[in-house]
Amino acid sequence: MQKLFLAIISVFLLLLAAWIILPLSYNEEYQSIDAQARLSAPGQFANLSKGFTHYELAGPETAQTVVLIHGFSVPQYIWEPTFQSLTSAGYRVLRYDLYGRGYSDRPELKYNGSLFDSQLSELLKNLNLTLPADIIGLSMGGAIATDFTAKHPENVRKLVLIDPSHRAKDKHSMVEKPVIGKFIMDVFLAPGMAESQTTDFFKPERFPDWAQKYRNQMTYKGFKFAIRSTLKNYAHEDHWAAYKQVGALNKPVLLIWGRGDKTIPFSASPAVQDVLKADLLAIDQAGHLPHYEQPEIVNPILLEFLANDS
Repeated sequence: MQKLFLAIISVFLLLLAAWIILPLSYNEEYQSIDAQARLSAPGQFANLSKGFTHYELAGPETAQTVVLIHGFSVPQYIWEPTFQSLTSAGYRVLRYDLYGRGYSDRPELKYNGSLFDSQLSELLKNLNLTLPADIIGLSMGGAIATDFTAKHPENVRKLVLIDPSHRAKDKHSMVEKPVIGKFIMDVFLAPGMAESQTTDFFKPERFPDWAQKYRNQMTYKGFKFAIRSTLKNYAHEDHWAAYKQVGALNKPVLLIWGRGDKTIPFSASPAVQDVLKADLLAIDQAGHLPHYEQPEIVNPILLEFLANDS
């Protein structure tokens, strides 16, 4: 009996040690996004009500404003080919990091639609940008862009959605649970997040440095909290109602989708196209990031859509 008791105690202590030590051993968040970090970061920062937002703004002040909203976790550098194309064409282009990503602050708040909407609304006002703007959203950024358009239609001229999120996800992931969820995030999910980003490409071998570039933001405290909070809060919001609202506005909408998308399958595109009354550009040899994999195809059509007066 005593041996059994000692065995149970030993197992308990081992589990307790694992509970404490494993998250620490996998932790990469050793830096703070403070004044010093912002000084060494590229781009600029806007001090908004929920924290500093990292952004890059280029192009003539009098030109048409175009806003680029990135997806779930890859920050604003994901827009590089698009940003360069639009600025070269003479647009006033803004790209920024959502809260919790890139060099933006990671406030300990609920990462939900209200937070992302207030960030964009405040940023546009802070930078005194000319409205209405053209909004381009990628993946989860597509949901943010659609929600924003539905709430502030007077601030949006045209809308472009690239492989957009559009339906609420089921609440079933263990990572969303109060206690065990943090352990799962720290030990099982976060360590593989950088490498998993390459699955968004149709041909990942073309982008060998993608994972390493992603890891930089993971070194700043609060990244895992933001990702987990977004999963718990924003991923389960119903965006379809906003899509219907935008469709009823009859604004010009361009839908761009990679035929090889494994994250949000191309098979979902007809329903999204229908509800938005959108033009659809299907991209061959592209996954979840067609604008990045096939910019020579996407950019000319994007520029034509934005320049069209209709």
